Amino acid sequence: MSHRERRASHTTAKPKPVQPDGAAILYETALREIANGRHADAEGCCHLALAIDAGHAPTLNLLSILALQAGHHDAALQWVSRAIQQDVQPQYLLTLGTVLQVQGRSDEVIKVFDKARTLGLESPDLWMLRANALIGLQQLADAVSSFQRVLELNPQNWDAANQCGITLQRLGRLDEALAYLDLSDALRPNHVPTLLMRGALLNALKRFDEALSICQRAHAIEPGNSDICVKTGIVLRTMRRDEEALEWFERALALQPHSRNALHDKAAVLTKLRRFDEAFDIYRRLKDVDPNDALADLGTAHLNLLLGHFDAGWAGREARWKLPSAYPRFRQPMWQGQGDITGKAIVIAADEGLGDTIQFARYVPMVAALGARVILAVQKSLLPLLLNMPGVSQCISVSEAAELTAIDVHCPIMSLPFACRTSLETIPAPVSYLPAPDPKRVQFWEERLGPHEKLRVGLVWSGNPNHLDDHNRSIPLTTLSRLLSDEATFISLQKEPKPEDKAALQEVSRILDLTGHLTDFADTAALISCLDLVITVDTSVAHLSGALGRPTWTLLSYTPDYRWLLDRDDSPWYPTMRLFRQRERRDWAEVVEQVRTTLHEVIARRPLFAGNSAQ
Repeated sequence: MSHRERRASHTTAKPKPVQPDGAAILYETALREIANGRHADAEGCCHLALAIDAGHAPTLNLLSILALQAGHHDAALQWVSRAIQQDVQPQYLLTLGTVLQVQGRSDEVIKVFDKARTLGLESPDLWMLRANALIGLQQLADAVSSFQRVLELNPQNWDAANQCGITLQRLGRLDEALAYLDLSDALRPNHVPTLLMRGALLNALKRFDEALSICQRAHAIEPGNSDICVKTGIVLRTMRRDEEALEWFERALALQPHSRNALHDKAAVLTKLRRFDEAFDIYRRLKDVDPNDALADLGTAHLNLLLGHFDAGWAGREARWKLPSAYPRFRQPMWQGQGDITGKAIVIAADEGLGDTIQFARYVPMVAALGARVILAVQKSLLPLLLNMPGVSQCISVSEAAELTAIDVHCPIMSLPFACRTSLETIPAPVSYLPAPDPKRVQFWEERLGPHEKLRVGLVWSGNPNHLDDHNRSIPLTTLSRLLSDEATFISLQKEPKPEDKAALQEVSRILDLTGHLTDFADTAALISCLDLVITVDTSVAHLSGALGRPTWTLLSYTPDYRWLLDRDDSPWYPTMRLFRQRERRDWAEVVEQVRTTLHEVIARRPLFAGNSAQ
């Protein structure tokens, strides 16, 4: 047969009949190819299926999934859109929502979910999609509700339980978060990341023994996991078992020598143990690992300040600007002591804690003396206290500071010691530098305190429970109560006592609790001005009392915060302050006994006590 004849025969031959379910058969074949890991062959089957039936919706959806897995997001969107044009099914809407989620179009994902609901479609996967989209939109509370709906539809959904716990943790709802992570652990018992999250939550809830048990369980599952060793060490640190914590950080480093987390935690423990040279070595090692490690710079700076090396310390603290910060973003340049600022408007803005703002507000009159117009931006709770600060032309909240336009420069309040090149010898330390308390507020407290027949002693025994070093700074009320006597009037300055201290406070009849009337720091300042002495741990009240020039006894841990320096019973920052230090780690009993003895000596001098000399 000639070529022409063969060609004619071919063109006139009847085509083989096509089975009506040929596209479906090829679709099933594609699924089997995917199961065997042959995605390219699966894609080929899909295209053959579409050659038979261009509107075969399952195949269009499968092509979208394959494109999504390959990172071809636009193609994935086109394929699934064609599938939905043919048939609206929950799985197609799920694919569409997943593609949009990967593209970061969370608001459109919500619309897809809403469309599914209007069509009466509902599935755990669709609710999971909604939950993840809401997380992308930072609508965390609504995301929790969606995760909970997933679990109503499918109580065995591990991912929903796990993500719900994580989201609740982000919301600060720790007890609820723990319940969902407990469920997650029950559904998948040996999942180490879940165990570590449970351990961290239990640690945050101060259920230390349980947290340690969880970490040890995780370590038994994965003994070669450096992160587990770090987490175990962190729990032991909060349990004040520093030597054991150090061993776990060293285990972590044996497994992963350049672990930044392990190195940072090891340096922190060495600092608490007063092994300062070793801590400096670790920070240098961290800088070798990452020259841009701002936390290592800060750790080194705080060590230098603690040891009185102010030049290196204040300069090193400026490394904090490499880290995320809530400090307002100003367009104007930052002033760090350079240049003439005569006639210029400067914003001095709070950038750390309440006590920090009070301590370093002493620099504000110095900046004003340079000829600048000072706008002071502070935390809202400090506004009534600092409103009439000498040298301040305007006092506003930090949240308002970023809106200012008519300014020339700005300076974070914690950078003022660096800007003023403060040394140990040049600390500005007037006896009192805060505005005098409002006479009406003072009168309010005098009326409630009654006759001034005994020494009036204010008490603060614990600080912010969320502070990283709270377990070292705070004293149980049951321990502090040993210094109480009938020879003085003891007044609580403790706002929001811990649950265990609330019970103790009700049992301790010798402490007068008027804190329900304290609304802000100006109230506290007025109350302190009515007292003869304030005895406090390292909190904002210590700074407030010292800044008011009131006799203040501050109780410090073995290795305190950098501003208190080491091995001295006075503070260069506060002339009327006396420091009582732990001589042994974790031993508050000796400190309280020393305070009790000294207090009795002061009470014995009561006839000679002038109201301002409890030193």
